[in-house]
Amino acid sequence: MLKTPVWFISIDPRFKHIRPVVYTVSRVNFSGFTTPGSNGGNGTAGTGGSNHSTAWSRYNYYRQQEFLRPPNASGWQYYGGQQQRHYGMLVGRVLRGVLKLRYLVLGSAIGGGVTLNKRYEEWKDGLPDMKWLEEVFPDNEKWAGFTKNLLAVKDAVKDSIEIDPRLKQLSEHKLNEWRQWFDQRLDNAIEAAETQQNPQIETTKEELRAKNTVNAKGLSAEDSRKRVDTLQAQVDSLQTEIMNVQLKYQREVEKLEKENRDLRQQYLILKTNRKQPTKKRIKKSLIDMYSEVLDELSGYDTSYTTADHLPRVVVVGDQSSGKTSVLESIAQARIFPRGSGEMMTRAPVKVTLSEGPYHVAQFRDSEREYDLTKESDLAELRRDVEIRMRNSVRGGKTVSMDVISMTVKGPGLQRMVLVDLPGIISTQTVDMAPDTRDQIKHMTEHYMSNPNAIILCIQDGSVDAERSNVTDLVSQCDPLGKRTIFVLTKVDLAEDLADPNRIRKILSGKLFPMKALGYFAVVTGRGRKDDSIETIREYEEKFFKNSKLFQSGVTMSHQVTTRNLSLAVADRFWKMVRETIEQQADAFKATRFNLETEWKNNFPRLRESGRDELFEKAKGEVLDEVVNLSQVSAKKWEELMNSKLWEKLSSYVFENIYLPAAQSGSQNSFNTMVDIKLRQWAEQALPAKSVEAGWEALQKEFQHLMEVARRTPDHDDLYDNLKSAVIDEAIRRHSWEDKAIDMLRVIQLNTLEDRSVHDKQEWDQAVRFFEASVKDKLQATETTIGEMFGPSTSQKWLHWRSSTEEQNKRRQVKSELDKILDSDSKHSPTLSYDELTTVRKNLQRGNVEVETDYIRETWYPIYRRHFLKQALNRAYDCRKAYYLYSQQGSDCEVNCSDVVLFWRIQQVIKVTANALRQQVINREARRLDKEIKEVLDEYGEDDEKKLQLLTGKRVQLAEELIRVRQIQEKLEEFINALNLEK
Repeated sequence: MLKTPVWFISIDPRFKHIRPVVYTVSRVNFSGFTTPGSNGGNGTAGTGGSNHSTAWSRYNYYRQQEFLRPPNASGWQYYGGQQQRHYGMLVGRVLRGVLKLRYLVLGSAIGGGVTLNKRYEEWKDGLPDMKWLEEVFPDNEKWAGFTKNLLAVKDAVKDSIEIDPRLKQLSEHKLNEWRQWFDQRLDNAIEAAETQQNPQIETTKEELRAKNTVNAKGLSAEDSRKRVDTLQAQVDSLQTEIMNVQLKYQREVEKLEKENRDLRQQYLILKTNRKQPTKKRIKKSLIDMYSEVLDELSGYDTSYTTADHLPRVVVVGDQSSGKTSVLESIAQARIFPRGSGEMMTRAPVKVTLSEGPYHVAQFRDSEREYDLTKESDLAELRRDVEIRMRNSVRGGKTVSMDVISMTVKGPGLQRMVLVDLPGIISTQTVDMAPDTRDQIKHMTEHYMSNPNAIILCIQDGSVDAERSNVTDLVSQCDPLGKRTIFVLTKVDLAEDLADPNRIRKILSGKLFPMKALGYFAVVTGRGRKDDSIETIREYEEKFFKNSKLFQSGVTMSHQVTTRNLSLAVADRFWKMVRETIEQQADAFKATRFNLETEWKNNFPRLRESGRDELFEKAKGEVLDEVVNLSQVSAKKWEELMNSKLWEKLSSYVFENIYLPAAQSGSQNSFNTMVDIKLRQWAEQALPAKSVEAGWEALQKEFQHLMEVARRTPDHDDLYDNLKSAVIDEAIRRHSWEDKAIDMLRVIQLNTLEDRSVHDKQEWDQAVRFFEASVKDKLQATETTIGEMFGPSTSQKWLHWRSSTEEQNKRRQVKSELDKILDSDSKHSPTLSYDELTTVRKNLQRGNVEVETDYIRETWYPIYRRHFLKQALNRAYDCRKAYYLYSQQGSDCEVNCSDVVLFWRIQQVIKVTANALRQQVINREARRLDKEIKEVLDEYGEDDEKKLQLLTGKRVQLAEELIRVRQIQEKLEEFINALNLEK
């Protein structure tokens, strides 16, 4: 029997970075194990002789041959001399291979004996040929006996195995790494699902709608419809919110990219120590210059009455007639979002086409370029267009008049400007605004009313012509057809259905009442959303080449394919541009002259400053006032804080602390109640009220500085609305630092613990403070009494005032109550039941009927005035009582507890005002400055805010004059370039 051996087992090489795990085993029976070299006897501790010599010689032999390397001798402990060493070495060699099972034991929480044996057999089968160890290891029968004993070891060591804590920490660390990796992948997947177009969204919405419909079978039809509408509204709201976040994120990324480029340029300039190179002026293409003119005009004359008569191609048609597909075929890229039967075009989209070496697209207000040869960029472009459309729709509307401007450049593109409009609808669905149909019709008429607009009228060839709504509108706006081009789409679907004569009539202009410059037939797709523009164009050319309908002489070859259509539209577009551009330039010259004359007559000594320039000037003035805030003296801050603190705290001090304690009846009760209430106040409400008072003092002083600035001779009242809005918004956002409350609480509690007035000067200040406070309350009480009991006799005669019936009734009650106070000047604050009864009976003798509550209401101000007068008398008595107080303390003959209380309040106000003053100077003024700068930056990027806050004839006239100058300059620049091209 081996007693308490200790084994230090070496760790598998895969875990060398972990320190060895120590297993402590007690009272283990190894009977049945035979020492190598013996005749089958039991090898026990203490067995020596030849067995030991044979085993040790074999061990040395194998160690020399590097077949078996024992562990470091320093890791073993020996007991019992040489015989114990022989047994320990043998057991160590055996367990070096066998006890690798400890990892399986740890992994399966020390499983049963059968599972352990099975795992061991599997492990043993995977070992290489180790026949040379048969002389060292026992045979199978002996090993079976050892296995049984090993199972017993399992039970014995089950409760004594301790895992190294560092191994646990390592496992937990690895597990946390895997968990973080999985969470990150999950978040990425969720974000991708939210930000990318998911083809299952529509299916999910239909499933939800169907589910709600099934659930609503037990309800009325109206309730079911409301549930479906509510769910749909929630889905739409979530989609809109996601799109808003995406748009905001995109703008921030673009802003950061721009700043990064500017900073990199500045860094390179500083690094090379050279002067900043002059920017090389990039030569703009003719169509880009023309597009910039149209962008300038888009916000100047939205009614097309006098100013904006420049040509552009207006794409109009019924919903799902294929107008967007026609525009994409001309642009040679799928740049617009599309849906199945759903209105996708919700706002006008102005597309400027121009020729260039690369096929790219770019929004007017963004510097990012989308590579139209990459499907990923195309998907992002379509998503951004949809985001902009949804963000342009406000106030529950379905469509918007806000224009989305983009430029598309690419090889072989015809130069022109096209405007894609929402499709005209016959019936509006329940998810649309009630005026959607009228809004779309008004928008279409608005763009077609431009006398120089080229109308690209799209008609679906796969439906009956009588179902068309757009042809009537086009014929009304252009009855002679001098600027209309008719396009028949989806003719591949109409080939097997339509009558050839009917198609001939349409393309010859004899079927519809409208007239046009030209008639075209195109194919813009095969009904597959994933088809590229190249595939569609090949399909279109192949169709017209092989179509029996169009080979039979229905139309001429120049009237088919999108390619011929784009050539014809571009030719007409430039012809109208050359005919009208000079007239537009002359019109703006005359407008500019009129505006400049009006400005000189109204504002002869001022320069024309637009809203952006005015805003920057106002911004500088506001920030200057913030600087002046830091120049306020410490003395003035403390005066402001003292005044504001007492204004916020006086009511609580009188009503909740002083009056209840003073009316308690004795000086000891007064002091006890005061201590309790002051501590509760300092722990709860006082710090928060102090911070509130400090913030109001800061706000008051800042507004005072702004008022002083308004009274200066050079003040311009044009900025007043903007300044007030900025300051109010900054003050609304700003909050006092959180840790200030905790700091004030400690200071105030420590100050209130002091109950002894230190010197005569402080005593006199406390007496004056007490007198002034009581007088203020007494004056307020007199005002209340005057309103309740009516004018006095002198007021009646001098001011010709009279009392009401109610006031006369109150006076009679007052006369009875005065008798009670005259008989007992130290009366308690409340009336007893007997006193109330006596007052009522006395009034009844005079035929005055009153209720008990009525008497109590009358008693309250009367007793309050009586008490305040007594308190004021005590204040007079305490003026010269400091010597008695300093000698006798609380046992002073003159009761001056009131003065001590107000001295403590005064000290709290002083230390609080000092702390608040330090916080304002050190922290809060700078934090307010930061808030004002943030508000100014936000307003500077919000054109609507500037339009709302900077108003007046001066601003409007300057804005219009600046805009007309810009348009005229761009028109002249374009005309010069156009003449050079001729």
